[in-house]
Amino acid sequence: MFINVLARVGRLILKEMLATLRDPKARIVLVLPPIIQVFIFSYAITQEVRNAPMAVLNRDTGIEGAALLKYMGRQPTFRNMFLVRNEQEIDTAIDQRKATAVMVIPPDFTRRLADSSPCPAQINLILDGRRPNASPILAGYIQRIVQNALLGSLREKGGHPSAIPGIDVVTRHWFNPNLIPRQSFLPGLICILCAVVGLNLSALAIARERELGTFEQLLVSPLTLPEILFGKAFTVVFLTSMTAGVLVVIIHFFFGITIKSSPFLFVVSIETFLLAIVGVGLFVSSLSMTQQQAILGAILVLPPATMLSGFATPIENMPGWLQMLTVANPLRWFLIIVKGLFMRGMSAAAVCENLIPLFVISAVTLTSAAYMFRKRME
Repeated sequence: MFINVLARVGRLILKEMLATLRDPKARIVLVLPPIIQVFIFSYAITQEVRNAPMAVLNRDTGIEGAALLKYMGRQPTFRNMFLVRNEQEIDTAIDQRKATAVMVIPPDFTRRLADSSPCPAQINLILDGRRPNASPILAGYIQRIVQNALLGSLREKGGHPSAIPGIDVVTRHWFNPNLIPRQSFLPGLICILCAVVGLNLSALAIARERELGTFEQLLVSPLTLPEILFGKAFTVVFLTSMTAGVLVVIIHFFFGITIKSSPFLFVVSIETFLLAIVGVGLFVSSLSMTQQQAILGAILVLPPATMLSGFATPIENMPGWLQMLTVANPLRWFLIIVKGLFMRGMSAAAVCENLIPLFVISAVTLTSAAYMFRKRME
C-alpha cells in the first residue's frame, strides 16, 4: 500500500518536473531572474558607505584646516566633497540631500592644535538623521580620518605619535536627532507595502479574467479598451489608497509619527505613484495567462525595485550603472517624498520636483500596458 502511494507520488513529481522544464517561460523564470538578481543585489546591498556626498564649512584660515581638507579629499569615502560658505547653504545641502554630512571647522582650529591648548580643538559634524544606518557609520569614518590626518601631519613635522593633540568631533543629527530607526523605517515601509499591494492587485486584474473565463465577456461588452483599463486601474488605486490611509493612521496613533507637511501633498504623491505601479502590474497581467504567472511576474519585479529604491541601502553607495537604473524606479522617488513629508516637512516645490519623474514613469507604464493589452486582444 505504502509502496503504491510512493509510486503515484513519484510519477506525479516526475510529470510536474517534466512539464515545468518543457515550458520555455518556466525555464526562463527558473534560471534568468535569479542570475540577474544575484548580480544586482550583490552591488546594491551593502552597509559600507562610499562616495558619500559631504559638505565642508571651513572657517579656519590656518594651514591645519586646509591640510585636513586636502587629506579628506583623497579618501574614497568622500569622492563628492564640496565647500559651503555659510549656515544657510548647510541647511540647503542637508535639506535637499546634496550632502549626507557637513563638517564645520571652527576659526581657532589651527591655533588650538599649535599651542597644545588644554581645551582640545573641535570639529562640528552635522549628519542627516533620516539615514539612521549610514549616519553613525559615516561619523565613525570621519573621526578616524581626522585622527589619521593629524597623525600624518605630526609625523611630517618630526613629532612623536604620542604627542598628537586632542581633538573632539561633536556630532549633531538633523530631522531624526535621536537616530530612532522606527522614524525612518515606518514611512519607508508604507511605500513598500503600497507597492506590494498595488502591484499584486493590478497583476491579477486581467489574468484573473482569463483564468475564470470572463475575459471574453469583457471583450464583447460595450466597454472600450480605455474604459476597461481605466476601470481596473481606478479600482486598484482606490483600494491601495485606502490601505495607505489605514497605515498612516496606525503609525500616527501607535507610534506618534505624523506628516509634518500638507496631507494633500501626500495624497497627490501616492496617487501618482500608484498609477506608475498599476501600469507595471497591468503590463505583467497582460502577459500572463493564469494568476500563478501573474504572481510570479510581480515577484520578479518587487525585489529589484525594493533594493534599488534606497530603502535598505543608500543609492549613492551603488555603482554608477546601477544608479542609472534607479531613475526608472517609481519606488525611489516616492520614498524620497514620503520620508521628506514625514520627517522634515518637505515643501511643495521639493515634492513637485520629485513628482515629475513619477509622472513620466506613470505615462510610460500605462501606455505600455495599454499597447500590450491591445496587442494581446488582436
